[in-house]
Order: sequence, then structure tokens, then C-alpha cells
Amino acid sequence: MGSSLNTEPVLSAENAAHSPPRVMGFADLLMFYVVTGISLRWIATAARAGPSSIVIWVGVWLCFYVPLALSVVELASRYPQEGGLYVWSKKAFGDFAGYICAWTYWTSNLPYFAVVLYFAASNVLYIRGRDWIYLSDRTSYYVWFALISLAGITLLHLVGLNVGKWLDNIGALGMWLPAMIVIVMGFIGWYRYGSANQFTPATLVPSRHLKDMIFWASLAFALGGCETASFMAGEVKNARRNIPRALLLGGLIVGFCYILGTVAVLLVLPRNEISDLQGLIEAIRQTADKLGWFGVVPIAAGLIALSNLGAAGAFLAATARLPFVVGIDRFLPPAFGKLHPRWRTPYIALLTQSVCGALFIFLGQAGTSVKGAYDVLVSMGIITYFIPYLLVFASMFRLQWEQAGTDVIHVPGGKPAAILLASVGFTTTLFAIGLSLLPPPEEPNKALAMIKIIGLTAVLLAVGALLYYFGKSKAKRQAVVI
Repeated sequence: MGSSLNTEPVLSAENAAHSPPRVMGFADLLMFYVVTGISLRWIATAARAGPSSIVIWVGVWLCFYVPLALSVVELASRYPQEGGLYVWSKKAFGDFAGYICAWTYWTSNLPYFAVVLYFAASNVLYIRGRDWIYLSDRTSYYVWFALISLAGITLLHLVGLNVGKWLDNIGALGMWLPAMIVIVMGFIGWYRYGSANQFTPATLVPSRHLKDMIFWASLAFALGGCETASFMAGEVKNARRNIPRALLLGGLIVGFCYILGTVAVLLVLPRNEISDLQGLIEAIRQTADKLGWFGVVPIAAGLIALSNLGAAGAFLAATARLPFVVGIDRFLPPAFGKLHPRWRTPYIALLTQSVCGALFIFLGQAGTSVKGAYDVLVSMGIITYFIPYLLVFASMFRLQWEQAGTDVIHVPGGKPAAILLASVGFTTTLFAIGLSLLPPPEEPNKALAMIKIIGLTAVLLAVGALLYYFGKSKAKRQAVVI
């Protein structure tokens, strides 16, 4: 049952007087959804599975992205205040549900920063080709690149969303342009030299072996992110109108880039020559070598790296609003609910997230290779990232029995369709979590990988529950004193 408490956080007088300005319009939102919704590394991950990944993309888009996007549209129009899924879960199931939803979503982005910055680092090497490629197996290079990039991104967003959003917007263009390069070059290469993989009815059928199904969770993870802008609803111009419009258009762009990008990579690279970290830029390089377009490679590599820096910045900005709102509600230390006196940004939340993200760069690397660290961080991020989605779909289901205002945007088909979508999304999410617990077949130390995935996830949940308990107890003691 939902909490009887008011679900809208009450700002202190100081923060209310200096609340963040509404700086994001429709175009900013659309680019934000593109940069958070598309991650070019997943194109290579999907292509490794062969042509059947096209069918899986379509299936995941229908069974996960569509239910999630439509749920976000309705829930964001029901409760458009800053905080997004924290507010929705709290309204549906009470304080602890809202808190744990925000906590797991926030912590899921701690390993995410390492993953996305590792991918950026691997692509930077192709700017200078043979001069820098020797660094591809140097752990120290990836760690230092990730740390320095995270520090720079944090600084931009400390100054303000009106400054940091430009990195996000440029990153969105960095997503679009390499995707278009891959698609155009892939089809030109196919026209001239034929396809590197066979597209037949047999190859399009997904494998049902467990070891081949593990990556399905990664594709569902790739399509997450459409809920992020609702965290910053207080900084969006006309949020109730602009968020749904930008979200629906952004969803079409995301699906287009993923599916056609995967097809293009498969046209020019045999699936057994594709890697997670460098598969996309390798497809561009090999096609450029065949076509004689050598100057395209460093440009594409720079754009791919820039796009991932923009994605890291966008998620840093969005998810920092969760501990900010939870801090206002006093479930976390009140310092999280403070704004910088000059820049009016949640600087404590931003700095804390940045420091914790840096810590996970080291934790994920411990005792494994660069590739092993990447896989562990991806799996851990998927599990903690999907727990909030379970609560979002459950909230969508539960809140169908709550009275809605006349300006709420309902799912087409009304309550029965909303219940069906929420059920499909919940089931898909639960299945993806189960698959994410399994380490990839090529991982040399499967036991260590699984211990890391399960152990680090359990630690994050336990720490969150303890913080909630202490915060709640402190709030009760203060209420008794008053």
C-alpha cells in the first residue's frame, strides 16, 4: 500500500529560494534521451551474437523499451515533480520502496561510469592508430583515463546543468555521427564486397542455449535510460508536455541506430572477429581500409569517445538528483539536499557520486584483466540497474487504481493495456536479472567473477538499507525532540 505521507519533497527555505533554473527545453531533452539511450558499445556486443541479434533487438525493444517508455510517460505526467522513479515508487509502495528504488538506481551508475569510460578509452587509441594501440592491454591507461575523465565531467556539472548540458548535447551528436558512419560504410562495403555474415532464416533464429542467452540482458540494459530526464523534471521547461514528446521521438531514434548499426557491423566483420571494447571502431577501420577512406577512422574514434563522455556526464547529472531529493526527505544525510550557494547544483550528491564511481574503477579491475573487469562491471551494473525497473513496473501496475487528473497522459488502451504492459515489462526485467548473475563463458575465473557480481551487489543493497534505517531513526528522534 502507498504511504499516506505527502510524496512531494519539501525544500528548505534556503533551497527553495535558490532552486535550480529550468534550463532544458525540448531539443535539449531529445539530445539527452539520445545520449543516454544509445551506447555504441552495445552495437558490437549485439553483433558478436550474429544475425540473430537483430531479432533479439526487436524483441527487447517491444518487451522492455516500449513498456518502460509508456510507463514513464504516464507516471511522469501523473507525478511530474523532481525525483522521477523515487517519487513514483514512494507513492505506490511507501517510503522504503521509494528509497531503495532511488538507492539501487544511483548505485548502479557507479560501475557504469567505469564501463562507459573504459569503452571511450579503447576508442581514443584509434585516433593515432598504430602509435597508440599498444596501450590496449595496459590496465594503468584505462584506469587513469577513466579517473581524469570522471573528474572533468564532474567539474562541468558542478558549475551547473546550463554548462554541463553542452557536453551532453555534443555527446548526442557524437552518438549520431558514428552510427551514421557505421551504417553508410557497412552498406557500401556490403554492396562492393558482399556480406561477412550470412543472413538466412536459420541464422536469424536466436540460440536458446543458456550461455548464448546471457547477453540478452545486456541488450535490455542498453535500451534503459528513458526514465532519466524525469529525475530533473524541476529543471525542465514544461516537463509534463516536453518529456513525453522527446521520449517517444528519442525511442524511435534509439531503436533505429541500434538495429541498423548492428546490421552494418555484421555486413563488414565476421562475428568471431568482433570484440565488446573495440568491435565498432574495428568495423569502421576494416571497412575504411577496403574503401580507402583512411581519414574516417580517427574522426569516428574521436566522436565515439566523445559520445561516451557525454553519456557519462548525462547520467552523472541525472542520477545525482536522486540522493539530492532523498536528502531533502531526510532518508539520507541532509547535506545531500543542499545546493551550491553560487552554482545552485546538488554539489554534495555530485561529488559523492564521482568519488564512489572512482572507487569502482579500482574495485572492478582488481584481480582480473581489462576485459574481465569490463564484464564484471557490466553484469553488476545490470543487476542493480534493473531492480528499480521492477519497482517502476510494479508502481505502474499499482497506481492504475489511483485517481488521475484530467491532464494525465494515459497508455493507449487505458487501464487493461497499462496492466498488460507493466506485467510484460516486469517479467522481462526479472528474466534479465537472472541472466546477469551468470558470468560469460570466456571468463577464465568464473567463481571470482560471480562472487564479485553477487557480493558487490549485496554490499550495495546492505549499505543502502542501513543508511535508510539510521536516517529514519534520526528523523524520528528529531521529531520527538520537537
